[in-house]
Amino acid sequence: MKTQSAVTSRKLKSSLWVAPLALGMACATAGEIRVMCYQDGTECEVTADLAKRFEAQNPGTKVVLDVVPYKTIVEQLPVQLAAGQGPDIARVTDLGGLSKHYLDITPHLKDAKYFEANFGATLPWLRPAAGDKGIYGFMSQLTMTGPYVNKTLFEQAKVPLPGPKATWDDWVEAARKVAKATETKAALAWDRSGHRFAGPAISYGAKIFDAKGELALDAGYRTAVTKFVGWHKDGAMLKEVWAGSGGSTYADSIGEFINGRVVMVLSGSWQINRLQKDIGTNFDWLAVPNPCGPAACTGIPGGAAWVALKTSKSPKEAAQFLEFMASEASYAEFAGKTNNIPAHAGLAKKGVAYPGAAAGARAALGTFSAGVANLSPVAYQFQGYKYNRALMLPTVSRVTQAIVGEMSVDEALGKIGTDMSDAVKQAQK
Repeated sequence: MKTQSAVTSRKLKSSLWVAPLALGMACATAGEIRVMCYQDGTECEVTADLAKRFEAQNPGTKVVLDVVPYKTIVEQLPVQLAAGQGPDIARVTDLGGLSKHYLDITPHLKDAKYFEANFGATLPWLRPAAGDKGIYGFMSQLTMTGPYVNKTLFEQAKVPLPGPKATWDDWVEAARKVAKATETKAALAWDRSGHRFAGPAISYGAKIFDAKGELALDAGYRTAVTKFVGWHKDGAMLKEVWAGSGGSTYADSIGEFINGRVVMVLSGSWQINRLQKDIGTNFDWLAVPNPCGPAACTGIPGGAAWVALKTSKSPKEAAQFLEFMASEASYAEFAGKTNNIPAHAGLAKKGVAYPGAAAGARAALGTFSAGVANLSPVAYQFQGYKYNRALMLPTVSRVTQAIVGEMSVDEALGKIGTDMSDAVKQAQK
């Protein structure tokens, strides 16, 4: 396969180039910063515009933006970094799992206190060890997992929307009625992701951690797995999302929602821009509060982070670019143009203008922002835990096996426990 050379941010505006999946990432040259970026909506496009301004302010420094699919960030970047290769900066979501590869940019920052003041609540998510005070990057936005519903289908079916404290059972029942009345393929779908699964599991009482602070499966997690598998077997869930892939491969449910094949999906706030763009006027959609279980009504907080990497050959320039992107003006522009919730404390208080957001998108941003207050402490602990993928990945692969009938729920839970324990031991080596 021929490898197209990476475009700089100047070229990116007119044509986003997607880096090849077999990433033989070129090494940065002197005065050049390579930035690996994925986007849910327009994040890389907005970054490219900001990068032009950075280049203008820093003559001699060029930002090369390698735009890749999210799957590349999840599956291939870790392999590159383990081999001692990779970009100067990347936009990542496996915050703790990749932390051993992050570069502390504190020595190169003009104002480290600015990062502490505005990103202090989430800086620990990027630190490789407890007690570490380094600055390795910052959250490009705060996200939250949560559901969307097709309001038009509810109206056509004359089924009322469940209220803000409705349970998952309430929503499944309502969505079933809507799907039946409108002849929609299925009532629900969840992203094929252990991260998405964790919110309902915690709501059902999963504590995720034992008394020693280590990953553990309990009755709450068992309940969530049992219900989820049952919803697939009785037809409430669109089977193709989870059963359509093998192993722990990620698959989102938003495409099915956009195409009108499901009434309700569990995804997250990062999809707002995509929904606004791809649905347009085809139907009305809503973000709704996270449904409740007996223990909570929670999603999982998180988001993507811009991080500096030890593979950087230009650490000073990488730190300068991150400091520029974290500045209040740049951050406000990024959040406003990408329709994201700010992780910047100062901007969270002031509020962010969303100039390109239609009424539906602004309403969805408001729903997710309001939901932050309902997030469970366990959800924050889970998001910041260094080895959380040791639970997330086995959940996807083993629950899928239970869905397709390869094993029982009890067998799946046993396998999840074994896989989780093995993965933690391997990661700790």
